[in-house]
Amino acid sequence: MKDLRQNICDLLASADIHLNGDRPWDMQVHNDGLFKRVMAQGALGLGEAYMDGWWDVKQLDQFACKVLLSGLKTQFTHKKSLPLVLLAKLVNMQKLTRAHHVGEQHYNLGNDFFRCMLDERLTYTCGYWKQAKDLNTAQVDKLDLVCRKLNLQPGQHVLDIGCGWGSFAGYAAEYYGAKVTGITISTEQAKYANERYKDFPIDIRVQDYRQLDQQFDHIVSLGMLEHVGLKNYSQYFKIAAHCLKDEGLFLLHSIGTHRASSIPDPWIHKYIFPNGMLPSLAYLAPQFEKVFVLEDLHNFGAYYDTTLLAWFENFEQHWVSSSPYLKDNFDERFYRMWKYYLLSCAGAFRARDMQLWQCVLSKQGVSGVYKRIV
Repeated sequence: MKDLRQNICDLLASADIHLNGDRPWDMQVHNDGLFKRVMAQGALGLGEAYMDGWWDVKQLDQFACKVLLSGLKTQFTHKKSLPLVLLAKLVNMQKLTRAHHVGEQHYNLGNDFFRCMLDERLTYTCGYWKQAKDLNTAQVDKLDLVCRKLNLQPGQHVLDIGCGWGSFAGYAAEYYGAKVTGITISTEQAKYANERYKDFPIDIRVQDYRQLDQQFDHIVSLGMLEHVGLKNYSQYFKIAAHCLKDEGLFLLHSIGTHRASSIPDPWIHKYIFPNGMLPSLAYLAPQFEKVFVLEDLHNFGAYYDTTLLAWFENFEQHWVSSSPYLKDNFDERFYRMWKYYLLSCAGAFRARDMQLWQCVLSKQGVSGVYKRIV
């Protein structure tokens, strides 16, 4: 055990993290079984040990940022994730019969739960903080940015693939006069969106993208591509092209990674987004280039750090204030799991280990030069 402890201590020291140190990003160890668990299970063991209260850190986001910037993650990812490596290579983890898993485990946690965390529109994607000072404004600015990038006009019919709780649909209908059809795999999201926006020309369906067969003036997909998977990119883009009118635009908004990998993070896969996979441009470009022209690529991944911290602040305030809904439905282990998810991801975006892209795609190239709006 002493050798294991020293090994972990040396690894963390290379990331400027001390065991039981006095700085906000130093790891405080409560159970010496942590060292064996991390050496045996890597990132999965580290996350589960945090959930179990075996260790703490005052600034979890900064801890995660330092670990990623130091390159420590790469020393554990592959050798500790062999089952996931084989699964990703042999099985289509995002096939139609598995698509409902993430809806059931994550998005169906309950609308009341996500009200405790998100903005007033329940927008579960990165905000646009170029001028915004608060979460609600950042999300409105992002939705408006999307509409302006599409040059959205009154009466146009937009398809929203992975529409969530309908924040884009509601904004586009109310402020741009658009008609919107949204699809989601979450029954909770569809029920909420159809009720909230019942007075607008909005139709939210519980439907997988592979079941689409209708044409639209424009298409948006905000934060859904992460659930599509490498084996399905070709079909995804072909379906989008089939559903898009020749003069239309497709705005694709997605978390991404600058390293091509088909292996999901084992902890995120198990506890947060089952069957998810972060795309890379190396995998995406060969597929969308078969049917689309890339008009614009906009990376504002650094804004996800700010967004995640705002979500955590909302979640923490509701938890500390003993929100009846949270206290009646979730225990301390869930709280630690959700905190680990939000703050470790914030650290990952801060380290630029993850990105956020908005791609504007056309079927035949726009007439003239696409006017970039940022």
